[in-house]
Amino acid sequence: MNMLRKIRIAAAAVFFVCITLLFLDFTGTVHAWFGWMAKIQFLPALLAVELGIVVGLVVLTLLFGRVYCSVICPLGVMQDIVSWFAGKRRKNRFAFTPQRRWLRYGVLALFVVALAAHLGSLAALIAPYSAYGRIASNFFAPVWLWGNNLLAYLAERADSYAFYRADVWMKGIGTFVVALATFGVIAYLAWRGGRTWCNTICPVGTVLGALSRYSLFRPQIDTAKCNGCKLCARNCKASCIDPAAHKIDYSRCVACMDCLDKCHQGAISYTWRRSKAASKPEETAPDATGGISRRKFLSLVGLFAVSAAAKAQEKKVDGGLAVIEEKKIPRRATPILPPGAQSIRHFTTHCTACQLCVAACPNGVLRPSGDWMRLMKPEMSYERGYCRPECAKCAEVCPTDAIRLTDLAEKVSTQVGHAVWLRDNCVTLRDGVQCNNCARHCPAGAIHMVHVDADDPDSLRIPVVNEARCIGCGACENLCPARPFSAIYVEGHERQRTL
Repeated sequence: MNMLRKIRIAAAAVFFVCITLLFLDFTGTVHAWFGWMAKIQFLPALLAVELGIVVGLVVLTLLFGRVYCSVICPLGVMQDIVSWFAGKRRKNRFAFTPQRRWLRYGVLALFVVALAAHLGSLAALIAPYSAYGRIASNFFAPVWLWGNNLLAYLAERADSYAFYRADVWMKGIGTFVVALATFGVIAYLAWRGGRTWCNTICPVGTVLGALSRYSLFRPQIDTAKCNGCKLCARNCKASCIDPAAHKIDYSRCVACMDCLDKCHQGAISYTWRRSKAASKPEETAPDATGGISRRKFLSLVGLFAVSAAAKAQEKKVDGGLAVIEEKKIPRRATPILPPGAQSIRHFTTHCTACQLCVAACPNGVLRPSGDWMRLMKPEMSYERGYCRPECAKCAEVCPTDAIRLTDLAEKVSTQVGHAVWLRDNCVTLRDGVQCNNCARHCPAGAIHMVHVDADDPDSLRIPVVNEARCIGCGACENLCPARPFSAIYVEGHERQRTL
């Protein structure tokens, strides 16, 4: 195997695994090591106005071609993996095709218009990093968690605490459907045509492709050595090598180095574009990599099935006597954004809907929106937990600064919404029992209890909300015992306030 191709594959594997782990991690430790890999993705860096990163990626492309697409972009590497499996069934399956310039630049124009019109959800449909984030969060993460829970179950039986259980839940049906459709389309295109998505749909690929025309280093064909076997074109997943004309469309070349590895005559070399192609042929070795055996595959499927079945047998019960009814999401007039999002306009403009913050939230508060105007954008809801004052994980992992906090002091002084009490739902009035859960757990001291009858000191007490002190953390809503709807819920603010 060509050394340059080995280096490219190794680097791509590192980036792909580490970025994927960012979406799978539920311990909160991986981001400290690999969080920078999310911040150097092209679109997040552009939306965060990280000029140093954007300029660095531009310079990288002008020097070496579309290395970003073949190494750094996780969606691009995922397509390579799918294409590699397809190549095991049918070899030499590609052929040169002229580029669809009208489609590439037409999609890019629509993408720019969507961003300018603050239609972030539409732009996020085809943004490569966002698309991969949804795929990883909705497909890879549940499998990862099921495997972890099975290990935790086995460790528990062995009196070991090396693993602990984690909840597996669908965070949004709309986002799941979009992720499923995205994965299906991209996987199908990669199986049939390699990098078709990158070179016809992806706006980042189009921008970097325009720059890579002028790259300093690039694959070049030495016509004196070429014997016309067309192996390079038949193994080019970008379909950018024209063997008849001995030309390469550098706007579509992703610098994967596959052509260098397949050419037995040494007629293709990756070299400085002003120099002549190297004359010394390179020795090639057959690809010794193998696929996943049937036994391993069936064992893996069985592992997931057993853990899923074990999960299905569980019930949430109160003291083992009665099933606890799940809480339902209240109808909010305004969505609740995480502290540091500033405003709905700022958040929708900068958020790429990659859902890294959703995956990283340790309290199960963030989830993708199902509203069509904000589809896939994260918002807060408190059925599974509440926004704890000591946690700022969403701001730490956000690669675009759509969520930005300087410290925890800023978080606890940011009002994302205010609590609203619903008299008809309160168990104190409905069931005639005393309850002060909301006031007891409010970290801001914004709820105090008053007697139903001010003239009777022995009467039951009900909550009163001081909106000036409420920060909208959702502790009251989450811990309210009323079912299925809480007797107190949080209404969001279009623009967050500082107390």
